[in-house]
Amino acid sequence: MEISSIKDAFDRVAKKQKLCSSKSQETVDQVGREIEQALAALRSPQDPSTLADQKSVLTELKLKLNAIGALQQLEGPHKELNTSLGKYQKLLEKLLNPDISKAYRNVDFDSHIINQIIASHFYHQGLYDLGDSIVNEAGEPDATALRSQFLEMHQVIEAMRTRNLQPALTWVTANREKLVQIGSNLELKIHTLQYVEVLQNGTRADALKYAKTHLAPFASLNKDDFHKLMGCLLYAGRLENSPYSELLSPFHWEITTEELARQFCSLMGQSYQNPLSVVFAAGVEGLPTLLKLANVMAAKKQEWQEMKQLPVPVELGKEFQFHSIFVCPVSRDQGSEENPPMLLPCLHVLCKQSIIKLSKNSTRTFKCPYCPAEATVAHCRQLYF
Repeated sequence: MEISSIKDAFDRVAKKQKLCSSKSQETVDQVGREIEQALAALRSPQDPSTLADQKSVLTELKLKLNAIGALQQLEGPHKELNTSLGKYQKLLEKLLNPDISKAYRNVDFDSHIINQIIASHFYHQGLYDLGDSIVNEAGEPDATALRSQFLEMHQVIEAMRTRNLQPALTWVTANREKLVQIGSNLELKIHTLQYVEVLQNGTRADALKYAKTHLAPFASLNKDDFHKLMGCLLYAGRLENSPYSELLSPFHWEITTEELARQFCSLMGQSYQNPLSVVFAAGVEGLPTLLKLANVMAAKKQEWQEMKQLPVPVELGKEFQFHSIFVCPVSRDQGSEENPPMLLPCLHVLCKQSIIKLSKNSTRTFKCPYCPAEATVAHCRQLYF
């Protein structure tokens, strides 16, 4: 929300700047034209008896320049621009806190794990020299366990980017059973890309032979796709002018390459999204809330560093939600087997201990803290655990 406000304010300033520039250029051009016209009149051949005409030219020029009012024309837009810039600066100072250290808390981190995460980050990104440097400097030889696997993944991906599918085909063939177990049809997609390449660059016979060898095993489970690919045989060498021309789109290569990277990471037991990047992005999104909380606690003279848990939830986007962890909105306790989340008849959710405290005992009716509905413990349904 704050970034949107800054962007809107910036767009307004940019619009004012363009308007000011356009207006200034228009005024300068207008003054220039009047001066050029006066100079042309003064330079024209005249008799000595026409000195009075030259004076009248200059007098007329002065009147025209006064009528234009260049100074007033320039002052107005510049004043509006300066006002917008001043408001934009105040908005930046208000929304972008330059001292983010206020949100810092002393947390005990396991340096061994942190070093491994950083090294894994560089290997995940394909920056092997940096990863090796971290491992050597931090003395973490175990962190190199994933190096060779990530190296293989990047080699396969780089080959696909150059339209070389052989390394990818070798990998999916070697991991066929594991891919089938997780319901992946990656092998079919890669063979489809290769089949299209054969159609375009080889003969119809070559394409038919490739289909019989590599696509036929997938026909029973992918009949529609298989029929479509067989129809392509009629347009061997001219697929771009056929009803199947969309198969030539680079988009298919991009999504298949991405899926291969996802499946590769999945079989390695690693996240496709780099964990360090995810943590950093989540921290950036949650930072405004933490800064506000730190400022409020400082104003109330409460100790930020001594808090064991945050008094308010830090809302993050769905892209940062990987598994369900319920925190009771009443007690702020995290759900557990002993204190599971319970669904009220009104569809609000509280932890079991909070419901027991609200009801005083297991039979008494209590009111939901978030709506007028009433219920008893017996009417509440446990969600999990």
